[in-house]
Parts: sequence; structure tokens; C-alpha cells
Amino acid sequence: MNDVSRRSFLQTAAALSLAGVGALTEAAAATGQKRKFTMDLSCGMIGVGADQRQAIRLAQQYGFESVAPDTGLLARLSDDQLQELLADMKAKNLVWGAAGLAVDFRGDAASFAASLKQLPQAAAAQKRAGILRVGTWLSPTHRRLTYLANFRQHAQRLREAAKVLGDHGQRLGLEYVGPKTSWTAGQYPFIHTMAETKELLAEIGRDNVGLMLDSWHWYNARETADDLLTLAGRDVVCCHLNDAPSGVPIDQQVDGRRELPCATGVIDLKAFLGGLAKIGYDGPISAEPFSRALRAMPAEEAVAATAAAMKKAFALVE
Repeated sequence: MNDVSRRSFLQTAAALSLAGVGALTEAAAATGQKRKFTMDLSCGMIGVGADQRQAIRLAQQYGFESVAPDTGLLARLSDDQLQELLADMKAKNLVWGAAGLAVDFRGDAASFAASLKQLPQAAAAQKRAGILRVGTWLSPTHRRLTYLANFRQHAQRLREAAKVLGDHGQRLGLEYVGPKTSWTAGQYPFIHTMAETKELLAEIGRDNVGLMLDSWHWYNARETADDLLTLAGRDVVCCHLNDAPSGVPIDQQVDGRRELPCATGVIDLKAFLGGLAKIGYDGPISAEPFSRALRAMPAEEAVAATAAAMKKAFALVE
């Protein structure tokens, strides 16, 4: 793509993004409904290399409403630098999305213990920056542990991590991995559905632990809007949005080969987002397409394309 056509693309994408914001607002006003979740920019999830300040600029420029935090960078900022950055976010009408969990709960006991020992410091840094949500994913298989042994280990370890986060006013979201090609790839299959994750949440027994939902895993677990309606808004901590490749049977879908929201229509995003809206989910929703084409784009083009796809998806329920 030459410089002239790239500038034209960016100008058009920016205009569409702004138009999309207006359309969403008008639709909400017309129906008397207002969504509570935010359109979140996570540069890492779309293959864009951007530091925190660049991510904030891109989020505001393309109409996002929240942005993923770089907790490592935020921890290194002085009080004055952090307050300056937070003021910039406020001026741009942006809030934080979700941080990642800095605990190795999937590895051996020594690795878990060492990382857990560091968690209070990380949680304190997140609290200082005003970050309230943390998310992580559950491996759908294990090489050595049977389901029950793995379940008990996850409950014990995640309970300890959740206590530290809770002491710092933060909530933890757990994401199940749904594709059959994932949970049949190891010796012992593990949690790969919402129902199983809810059982783990009950065993953990802490009120600051909930779900990190993903439309991809919801689809691959063969779940519906009715499953979402079994939840309350607070049960969902954070959320990812994407579409699935067309022409691939559901049992042959492979994690890591996804599409931007509304790219194919394979995943019923109207049902997914509609369910989240009905239960009053009020957190971030970020695109996680694992798209090679998107990753090959220059940063601003990738963000513009992601913004357009997210607005198209949000418009389904506005």
C-alpha cells in the first residue's frame, strides 16, 4: 500500500469510527437502552506494538472507550508521571481495561510459590493506577494431572491469588478454552465450558473471582445466550470478541485461527453481546482475533480495522 492510499485508508477509517460512535449513541437513545460495557483496545491482542501512551492515543483517536494497562510500565512511573498519564486518560474519556495475572499457577509448585510471593507488589501497583480487573486463561489439558487433581490444584492456587487481589480491591476473571482440538490435544482434558468454570468458581469460593468470557470459546463450547443469562453482570470480569473462520466444522476449529468480529458471521455475536447487555455486564470487551492479516498491517491500519469491526458488532445490540 503506497503512502497516498494509506493516508486515504486512515482518513476513511477514522471517519467511519467517528460515525460509528454517533450511530451507536443515536441507536441507544432511540431504544431507551444504554450498554454498560466498553469497547476496549488491547494492542497486544491485535499484534500492534505500542507503549502505554501510544495505546492511549490510538484508543482515543479510533473511538475506543477503554485501554489495556501495561502494568509493568505503570509500576515504574513516579507519582507525578502516573497522575499525568491518568489525567490524559480522563481528558480522552478512557478508562482501564483488564490486566493480566502475574502468577504462574499452571507450573510446578516452586514456580507458583515464587510468583505468588511477588503478587502483592504487582497488585499494589495496579491499585495505585486504579486497575480493578485482572484476567487469565485456564489450560484445557494437563500432561500429568487427572481432571480431579488438576481441579483441586487450580482451586487452591487461584484462591490464594484471588485473596491477594481482593485485598487490593481487584477482581479476577477466568477464561475457559473451548475448541475440541484444544481439550483433546493432551493426556488429560480439563475445564473447557462455562458450566465447568462455574464449578471451579464455586470451589474457589471467593466473591472477587468470576469469568473472563470470549465469544470464540463460547461458540466452540456450543453455548447459547441462555447460558449467558444464567449469569449476573458482576459474574463477568472481562471479555474478548472475535469471529470464526468460515467453512470449518466446529469440531475442527483451531485456537489461534480466528477473525475480527463480524468478519464471517459464523459466531452469533448478536446473541453473545445481547446476553451480556441483558445481564448488565459493565466491563471491557476487546478484540482477540489472532489474525495474520491484521498483524501484517501497519499499527494504525490494524487499530482502525479493529475499531470498525468492533463498532459493527456493538451496533448489533444497540
